[in-house]
Amino acid sequence: MAMLKREDVTSTPAASSDLNALLGRGSEFEGKLTFEGTVRIDGKFTGTIVTGDVLVVGEGAKISAEISCGTIIIHGEVTGNVRAKNAVELHHPAKMRGNVETPSLMVEKGVIFEGQTKMENLSADRKPAATPIAAVKG
Repeated sequence: MAMLKREDVTSTPAASSDLNALLGRGSEFEGKLTFEGTVRIDGKFTGTIVTGDVLVVGEGAKISAEISCGTIIIHGEVTGNVRAKNAVELHHPAKMRGNVETPSLMVEKGVIFEGQTKMENLSADRKPAATPIAAVKG
């Protein structure tokens, strides 16, 4: 069995990326996840996710959660409402079922999205500007 020295571990591409944590394929977690930095989920997660940073949902992931984040990048399946301060990115073959609130939404061709979208600046120090659509609704 080969042993890895500390230098070997820190020089691998996965270790040198900005990823702070990984819930790998085949793993399941239920509860509340709060974190800083970037976290990638490739397994199954049920509960609540809260962060001001980046959540990456891998292609094999199945998430059923209420999510509040800075940015979310989805390649897998998400069921639940998402509130993102910066952006939501839905990449093929993503499946998103739930409502989305974000100032920036990107949906790639082939993505399944079932829900409503509310696009406005979510930062606490700014009030959203009135838009013609809001005026029609109001």
